[in-house]
Amino acid sequence: MKWRFEDILTFMSVVEAGSVTSAAIRLNTSKSVISKRVSDLEAALHVELFHRSTSGVKPTQVAQSLYRQVAPLVQGISEAAEGASQGAETLTGRLRIIAPVSLGTNFLGPVIATFARLHPELEIAVDYEDRIFNLAQAGYDLGIRIGELKDSSLKARKLFDCAKVICCSPEYKTLHGLPSSISELAQHTCIDYARVRSSDYWRFEGGDEIAAATSLPARSRIVANNLEAMRDMAVAGLGLVLLPEFLAAAPLRDGTLIDAMPNLKPRPDVISAVYPYTRHVSSKVRNFIDHLVAAFALPLPWQGNAVATGTAAGKQRLGESKPVAA
Repeated sequence: MKWRFEDILTFMSVVEAGSVTSAAIRLNTSKSVISKRVSDLEAALHVELFHRSTSGVKPTQVAQSLYRQVAPLVQGISEAAEGASQGAETLTGRLRIIAPVSLGTNFLGPVIATFARLHPELEIAVDYEDRIFNLAQAGYDLGIRIGELKDSSLKARKLFDCAKVICCSPEYKTLHGLPSSISELAQHTCIDYARVRSSDYWRFEGGDEIAAATSLPARSRIVANNLEAMRDMAVAGLGLVLLPEFLAAAPLRDGTLIDAMPNLKPRPDVISAVYPYTRHVSSKVRNFIDHLVAAFALPLPWQGNAVATGTAAGKQRLGESKPVAA
């Protein structure tokens, strides 16, 4: 029995993804096909490549050695094939994307739709999820991340800086007043984000007093794992909330939320496109990231006609009629 190149590729996918299930998702095929290809390769090479158990599969020492040897060879073949097709306009295959729920559902759909129309032969699969996944193991080609990037195995390209605003409803202001400083935040009821520690989420730009105040405990009566839910609770008058500008823009314009601390500048989030580290980025990933960069050029979609320089400096604060100095 002779080994087949597709069996080698499948073997590599199982090693990289960490499981048969993840490899099947990555290759857009069934688990039975993945298992059959791996078994065929083992039979052709007369070796055991994976230790199998009820908890999954684990590469043997032989498999680890084989992977180290074939990976650069397969990478070279891929680069040669990509180089030969550089002049072609058509993108094919499947592009798997994962993006944050609120940003994705509110603003990413039209961006992806435009890209899909430009490349009709490309299949696109999108998951909206706030949890952080290992992109390679989960079979994603790229993801969009908000905030600090801690995974050193990923490559990243910055898309934009997203300003943040401390908001509350007019009703809350009438009943409880507004904080005049960061230290007074501890005296107000806040709506907190469950996926990030409070001290990491409520961060501000400024001097030592501001830096020290970020560790002050807020009275987080309500904690939610979804930014849109937090926004809606703030609109209902339940407390102060720190929102990304893309979610705060509309309610600030229609008056259901107000800027509770207009002279304070929360630290903006960096929004990035991330993808597994590789010497050669595929055409579909490279083209889609270029498309994202163009789609989120200033002014950002939710800023309307506001003049934007940086994150908030020099632009008209949303919901107000006068410019506010940064």
